Amino acid sequence: MLTLSEPTLLRSQNLIDGQWRDAGLRARLAVTDPATAEAFANVADSNAGDARLAADAAAAAFPAWSRRPARERAQLLKRWHALILDHQEDLARIISTEQGKPLKEARGEVQYGASYVEWFAEEATRICGDIVAEAVPGRKLLVLKEPVGVVAAITPWNFPLAMIARKIAPALAAGCTVVAKPAEDTPLTALALAWLAQQAGVPAGVINIVTASREHTPGVVDAWLADSRVRKVTFTGSTPVGKHLARESAATLKKLSLELGGNAPFIVFDDADLDAAVDGLMASKFRNGGQTCVCPNRVYVHDAVHDAFVERLAQRVAALHVGPATEDAAQIGPMINARAVDKIARHVEDAVARGARVVTGGKRVRSADGPHYYAPTVLIDATPAMELSCEETFGPVAPIFRFRDEAEVIRDANDTPFGLAAYFYSSDIRRIWRVAQALETGMVGINEGAIAAEAAPFGGVKESGYGREGSRHGLDDYMHTKYLCQGQLG
Repeated sequence: MLTLSEPTLLRSQNLIDGQWRDAGLRARLAVTDPATAEAFANVADSNAGDARLAADAAAAAFPAWSRRPARERAQLLKRWHALILDHQEDLARIISTEQGKPLKEARGEVQYGASYVEWFAEEATRICGDIVAEAVPGRKLLVLKEPVGVVAAITPWNFPLAMIARKIAPALAAGCTVVAKPAEDTPLTALALAWLAQQAGVPAGVINIVTASREHTPGVVDAWLADSRVRKVTFTGSTPVGKHLARESAATLKKLSLELGGNAPFIVFDDADLDAAVDGLMASKFRNGGQTCVCPNRVYVHDAVHDAFVERLAQRVAALHVGPATEDAAQIGPMINARAVDKIARHVEDAVARGARVVTGGKRVRSADGPHYYAPTVLIDATPAMELSCEETFGPVAPIFRFRDEAEVIRDANDTPFGLAAYFYSSDIRRIWRVAQALETGMVGINEGAIAAEAAPFGGVKESGYGREGSRHGLDDYMHTKYLCQGQLG
């Protein structure tokens, strides 16, 4: 049972043009607690008609919002930021109940998501163009930054508050309006966030949220892809879906930000501080039960320190407490659904069949709490032939690969179509710069397992997508550049 101090945060309808309304066909979508696999709420199950109404509202609101002074937009974002923090505990409870992450982590996600709202509130007042030195007397050359227009934001289930905040905040700061579809597994957090934006004074039509089931999502998104008024799509999710969005956006040449799949390497060199490396892997691998796009998926450990590292890691992993997200002691909550647990089990079974050995974990956790738990796991003797070396496991499984020299591990780390994040531990400053430059990823953690920050550009290369979120670069992705040339001034 989800009990909130502010019950009005729990919304069940779409937000379109400032009004909370049912889906046009009045269909409903059940929201399930992954800890129990039982439905505890329901929301609107929308279709293409609802998506078009949301786009109508965003297009109508865009002229006034884009002309609003940047300082006023910033002030509204700051009020939204304050309300998010004021309701941190309720928001964390919504996140934990619909997504499954431990309550302590959910509180951290609220703070993390709010940090993007604050950051872009401040960046809104720093949007500047250029005056270019004229090449011909009597001319003035100016460069302006303008909002791209209506933005469609499509967000994943693993960080239901942070991901939508990281997309909506820069859009509003730039002067864009938004239509958004949160993941079907975790719609309640996005709706609560939109309700708080309303309370902060964000005008009707500036933020529009449409919820939909897995079955109806293609119709909702395709309506926005076909709409020429939607000038940008920002998406976090799988690479196949990102490729579909890119193809379908080509007809109207929309601007795209795609943060897609990953296959992050985590490298421990023989000169690494092993305790620090274990700490870093615990933070990066087992946060949110391993269900993050930047989680290490392949752990490479130098042969000389392999056994010592595995021993220390296994002790830490075996001590992790698995339980419902609402338990204060829980460190690993339930996986999001049965499909997620089945994939984790398949990867572990395939690895063992191909020669890997389980050091700790390696099994489903059966309990009265529900069916969606998997034990935190360490595997050794992993090889590139195993499924988990080329597919994101998206669960609490750390496979250990041995390596013997730097060139070998760089080759193996880069041997993937993905390039989102990478991590490595070394105390050799020359090696640090060689390896950091050699890794083919958009982000690199050097002797650090927690790399995300609102001031840093988040995004990947290769088939992990393009565009950046956070930082001043993240704001640029919501604007286009206009050049003005005025003559006859001599």
